Amino acid sequence: MLYTRKGDNGTTGLFSAKGRPASGWGCDQRISKSSIIAEALGALDETNSFLGLCKVKAKKEKLLFNKKEIGEIVHEIQKNLFIIQAELAGASMSIDDEKLKEVENIIDSIEKELPPIKTFFISGGTELATLFDVARTISRNAERKVVAVSDEGKVEIKDSTKAYLNRLSSVLYAFARFSNYKFGITEESPDYK
Repeated sequence: MLYTRKGDNGTTGLFSAKGRPASGWGCDQRISKSSIIAEALGALDETNSFLGLCKVKAKKEKLLFNKKEIGEIVHEIQKNLFIIQAELAGASMSIDDEKLKEVENIIDSIEKELPPIKTFFISGGTELATLFDVARTISRNAERKVVAVSDEGKVEIKDSTKAYLNRLSSVLYAFARFSNYKFGITEESPDYK
């Protein structure tokens, strides 16, 4: 069913919080769609959806990193975002340190292949790099909203989850730079004139 009419009054339910009063909102309680948790869940959903676009474009470009399609790496990131959404909704799951380390390893490996960062870069170059840059900014917004939920104190967000979201924007930035590098695009710095 694509609609239930339950949200017509401006509320939504937390799927995995059913029967779990530890969520801070109580069992089966509906929350306002303007609540901080709904904002965070929506921002994560937006990030995940935009990553879908990045994934499709990366697969079309056949961009490989360490003999693996970047599109497949992005797919794994998307699955991890669902875990984070479940954690926010009160489920007893979170991003573990292993998933965090995987993302850090990707960032570190890409960084070794690229020229060092000495300045900011103007977004652009390849279409894929630009998509990854947009995804990076969307993910930063989601990170801020998840931190706001954590600060509110109704839901405990694991440190590894917050760290993963912080690395997410870094890995997306690395993918943007890597895409430009692999397709021979020179990064342009702002001249501040």
